[in-house]
Amino acid sequence: QVQLVESGGGLVQAGGSLRLSCAASRSIFNINTMSWYRQAPGKQRELVAAFTSGGSTNYADSVKGRFTISRDNAKNTVYLQMNTLKPEDTAVYYCHAKLAILGPTYWGQGTQVTVSS
Repeated sequence: QVQLVESGGGLVQAGGSLRLSCAASRSIFNINTMSWYRQAPGKQRELVAAFTSGGSTNYADSVKGRFTISRDNAKNTVYLQMNTLKPEDTAVYYCHAKLAILGPTYWGQGTQVTVSS
């Protein structure tokens, strides 16, 4: 089991930057995948960025070149650096962890990101 707590959201103008943090209640070293998702009003939740089980990273096409996922295993924390933000990036951002290939998944409570034009 793991608890995930996101932070770092807020209101920013278009073109600005934010860094989201996801603090886990246990070591993330052996967690199968850790990801960031987002959900805008009236839309389905979508994958934004992820660390895969092989250690590589995946990004949604809409954020490639602007967002960077990173991790600090010593702090049990995953980050999402978001640059050149656009109004369409406005959403609630969620941290997600999948403990094993067939294991349980967990979500954080979400953090609101609002980008004004």
